[in-house]
Amino acid sequence: MKKFIALLRGINVSGQKKIKMSDLKTLFEEDGFQNVTTYIQSGNVIFSAKEKTPAKLEERISLCIKKQFGFDVKVIVITPGEIENTLKNNPFIKKKKDFDKLYVIFLSTVPSPVNIEKLNESDFSPEEYIINGKCIYLFVPNGYGKAKLNNNFFENKLKVSGSTRNWKTVNQLYELSKL
Repeated sequence: MKKFIALLRGINVSGQKKIKMSDLKTLFEEDGFQNVTTYIQSGNVIFSAKEKTPAKLEERISLCIKKQFGFDVKVIVITPGEIENTLKNNPFIKKKKDFDKLYVIFLSTVPSPVNIEKLNESDFSPEEYIINGKCIYLFVPNGYGKAKLNNNFFENKLKVSGSTRNWKTVNQLYELSKL
C-alpha cells in the first residue's frame, strides 16, 4: 500500500458542494482505501491505496463523489514526497515572507510554457507568485480573500485545474502523511 493525499477543490465553500468529513472518510473506506484521515473541512484526505497512479486515483475518487453526493469535484492526488518537496522548495520562506500570507496551488498538470510566459508579462504587485512544475507558490500580503491571484485566476490563465491550500495546511498535511 502506498500513501497519498487527495485535495478536493471547492467543497464546503460558501455553502456549495457540502460534504461532511466523516462522510468523506466513510466514502474512501467503503471504496477500499485504508488508513483514511481527513483534515479540516476544505477536503483534504490522507489515505493508503494499492493503486500507484495518482491520475487513476483522481478519476476513481471523483467518480465515487459524483455517485455518492451528486456533484462533480476536481480531485488532485499528490504523494507525501511531493508535498515534502513543496515544503523544502518554497522560495518565499527564503525571502522571510510572513507565513500567514503564504499559499500553495497544487496543479493537475504542468502548465504550458506559452501560458506561463503570457502570465509573466503582467505585474500583480504587491502579490507575488512563482510557478515550479505542478506547484504555484503564492504570497498575498493583503490576505487570500482579497487576492487578485487566486485559484480561479490561475486556472483561467494557465488552462489547468488547481487546488489552493494555505501554508499551515500544507505543513499539517505533510505531518499527517508521516503517521
